[in-house]
Parts: sequence; structure tokens; C-alpha cells
Amino acid sequence: MFRSGSRARHFASRIMRLQFLVVGVLIVLVTAGTLYASYDRVYARAEDTSLTIARSVAVLPEVVRDVTRYAAMEDLDEKELASGELQRLANAILEQKQAYFVVITEDRGLRLSHPNPAELGQMVSTDPVGLDGVEAVSREHGTLGESVRAKVPVRNDAGQVIGEVSVGVTTQSLTGALLQSFSWIVLFALLAAGLATVAGRVTVRRLKRQTLGLEPTEIAQLVRDQQAVLYGVTEGVMGIGVDHRITVRNKAARQLLGLPHRTELQDVVGRHFESAGLDRRLVKAIKERDPAPVRLEVNGNSLIARVNDVNRDGLDLGQVVLLHDVTTIEALGTKLDAVQDMADALRAQRHEFANRMHAVLGLIDLGKIEQAEAYLREVMETGPKIAQVPGLEAIQDAYLAAFISAKAVRAHEQGIELRVSNQSMLYGQIASAHDAQDATAVLGNLLDNAFTAALRGTGKPWVEIDLLSEGTTLHLAVADSGPGITTTEDIFARDVSTGSHLGNEHGRGVGLPLIKRLAQARSGDVWIADPGAGTEGAVFAARLPAVLVEPAIPENNKIEGA
Repeated sequence: MFRSGSRARHFASRIMRLQFLVVGVLIVLVTAGTLYASYDRVYARAEDTSLTIARSVAVLPEVVRDVTRYAAMEDLDEKELASGELQRLANAILEQKQAYFVVITEDRGLRLSHPNPAELGQMVSTDPVGLDGVEAVSREHGTLGESVRAKVPVRNDAGQVIGEVSVGVTTQSLTGALLQSFSWIVLFALLAAGLATVAGRVTVRRLKRQTLGLEPTEIAQLVRDQQAVLYGVTEGVMGIGVDHRITVRNKAARQLLGLPHRTELQDVVGRHFESAGLDRRLVKAIKERDPAPVRLEVNGNSLIARVNDVNRDGLDLGQVVLLHDVTTIEALGTKLDAVQDMADALRAQRHEFANRMHAVLGLIDLGKIEQAEAYLREVMETGPKIAQVPGLEAIQDAYLAAFISAKAVRAHEQGIELRVSNQSMLYGQIASAHDAQDATAVLGNLLDNAFTAALRGTGKPWVEIDLLSEGTTLHLAVADSGPGITTTEDIFARDVSTGSHLGNEHGRGVGLPLIKRLAQARSGDVWIADPGAGTEGAVFAARLPAVLVEPAIPENNKIEGA
């Protein structure tokens, strides 16, 4: 599938050229640096040697004695100087190959010793700074050529400067030392180039195997494609390798599962899936390679996870975990349940209304007009008979009144008495259709759970609704005649049952977590006001802010001058 021909060779040659270029630059830089360091080191050693010899000669007693004697003479005898003690001392030092020349002068700068006897008694060719009483090391050009020389004053017993000792090392000898150092540097550079060549070829072959002969542009395109696939989908994707370590995960998976960010040290990529902090049910599904959907409740979100094995040509490549967020779908399902309840109630009321109209039509056909009128007046006064809700007249909002009537139809079918508490005080109206959906979703789920619990009680089943308004906040409570809540588990948690044996979907821990999350999204809450275990049924309460419109204050109730 992937080509490893001329393009792969082109990639390999570029790698080799780049590596040779880097190695070449490094060799040049190292050579230059080494030569510079060797140059300074050789010259510094020469300066130290010449200065040490000059100091040693300047303090010798015979040197001080003879320099003092010659300094007192007006004219110097070159023959005497050539056979004198100072010339023999200088020659002895030169024979030891420690210096190239040793020149001793008296206080006028006249040479008392010199490698060339013809220069004896002559003025020195360079500045005799030692006669000024200071030591100096310099690189100068004299009668013996370019040299590194040290100049040290000769002092008598009284401390007066009576002459100078100049000791030098020629640059020709130093150049030889540098050339010797350079030859070693070139040898090591050639060895480094050889090793770089071998290492480059090995590296290129390994790169070709690992990249399947792909060009860098092709590799970059593959990475871009992977990023586009992983981060371009809203579903969570997480890959697990054959070594059971998480190899990749996209942003959606991190957010849905509440995983650490990539920049944090606890990033799950590279960790074993059992130690990555995943939900225990997801860990179990991955371990057992179970392809069945797994329902998860993570960070307040409802998720469906599927674990799929990845195989190619019979080779196990690991697993892929797909995560779907069904929170919105479940919330919409809850709201649709409320709409369905209202539709069922309207259908039942339509059927009841049709039956009554048939009765009226029959009376008219028989000519019993007065009886038909009396029947219609009774219908108008009593309303529908199928599911009357005591206390419903206290609810002024049309949405809630219609919804409670719809729920009353279901309660009537199950033999449950549904009533509104005589302490209910709801004066506001639902603000919008969206607010009505949230309010009926919460109330509907509480009523469904209350119906399930009431049927499990011992006496006549009943459910009571209590509605209160506080500004724009709706407070509601639902009580039932059931056995109460006996479990110690958190019934608002996923998969905790409150009546699963009845087959009620809302009693299997799906509805309660949804409405609690729905209320909390509006800065409200749903909670157990009274568990009622052992005495009477439970009482659930809810608070939904900003769902009502405050009723306008009548003009005759306003305080004048307020």
C-alpha cells in the first residue's frame, strides 16, 4: 500500500545529507575551538616557562654580582663577555632546550649575554621594560625573530634595578606544537565522520522500516487526517493498544469522561486502562471485550459506551471505545413523555366529550329539548367526569392545569386518586413554552414515581400535589400513599431502582437523575423532603427558579405615593 521506491530513497538521501552537514559543521566548530584553546594553552605555557626561567636567573648571586660589575664599567669588552660567567650560564640554559635565548643586560640596556656572540655589548633591539622595575611578558620581534619573551629586572642588595634578564621562546617551536595538536584533531575528525556515516546509514534504514517508506509530507498528512477524524467528531473516541494501554483519545472523550488535560501529568494517554480512572463498568467491558452498550453516568452526563475490537488480516490491533452523549436525548424523552401524557388525556377527554354529544343528540332527536338543555347545563357545571382533580381550581396556569388533568387520566386508569393540596397557592403563570417543558418534565417524573409507589401501598392509593409560587420560582411537592423509601442508596444515582419489579421505566433510576440534573441546570434542585419509611409514603420536593411570570399587582392594591 505504501511506496518505498524513489521517494523513500529521496527521503533517505536527504537525511544523510543533513546528517553529514550537521557533522561537518560540528567538526569545523570543534576543530576551530580546539585549535583556539590549544593556541592559548601553548602560548600560555611558553609565557609561564619563560617568566619562570627569567625570574630564576635574575636572582642568582653570580648574575647580580657580574651585572653590578659590568654596570659600573664605561666600556664593555666583547671578548671578556663572550668568555664570561653570564654567557656560560645562558648557554647552559639553552643547552637544556628550555628556552630559545637568554639575554642579560646591564642598566643601560647593553647585552651581557646573547646566543649570537656578535651581539654582545650592543643595545637590545626591543624595549627593555625590565629596567623600569617591572616584569613583562610579550610577543615581540627581535634579532632572533618572532618570539614569546619574559623580561625581569635584576636588582642589587639595595633593591635598585641594575639590569634585565630576557628569556624567550620562538613562535616556530610553538607552531610545531600546534601542528602536532592539529594532526590529532584531524584524526579524531575523520573518525567522527566515519562513525557518523555508519550511524547515518543505520538510522536511515531504521527510519524507513518505522515509517513504512513514507515521505515526511505523507506522514504529516496522516497526522492531519487523524486529528481531523478524532477532533472533528462530537462523539468520544479512545484507542487501547494490544498492551492494554491507552494510545489516543480525543477532546470529546476527555470532556465526557472527565479525564485530565493533555498538559497535566495525569494524562491517561500511555497509561493502563485499569489505572486511568475510568468508570468501573467501562473497565469491565474493556477487560471482557463486551460489545454490548454500556450506560455510564459521568460528570452529570448520560453516556452510552461501546467497545469494539480492531483486527486486520487476523492481527489484533487493540480496541476502540466509542462514547455517545445521550443526556440531551434522555431529557427530550422525558419532556416528550409529558407531551404524550397530555395527548393521551386529550384523547380520553375527546372520547368522553363525543359520548356526551351523542347523548345530547339522542335527546334532541327524541324531541326532549328540556332534558337536553338540563344535561348540557350539568356538563358545563361539573366538567369532565373521567378524571376530575380535586383542588385543581387553585392552579391558574393553563400549562400546569392541563398537564395535571392529563396525569389524572393515567391515575384514574390505575385506580389512583390524584388531588391538589388545598394549601397550594400558585398565582404566577408559566413564562414560556420552554419553561413549561421543564416544569412538566420534573412534575411528570415525580408523579410517575409516586404512582408506582402508591400502587405498592396497603390502602387506597392516592397522590397529592402541592404547588407554591415565590416570585418567579416554582416550588412543588408530590406525596404518595406508598411504603416510603427503604433503600439506603442514593436514588438519584444512575441504575438505582425504586420499583423495577413493576416494569416502570421511571422506576429504574433513569427519570430521577434526569430531572435533578434538569433542575440544577436552572440553579434549582430536586430532593427527598420526607422518606416516609415505615409510616406513610415519601414526599419529593423540587425548586425551579425563573419559570414563572410574577402576576401584576392590581392598581387598587398599590400604595399611593409609593
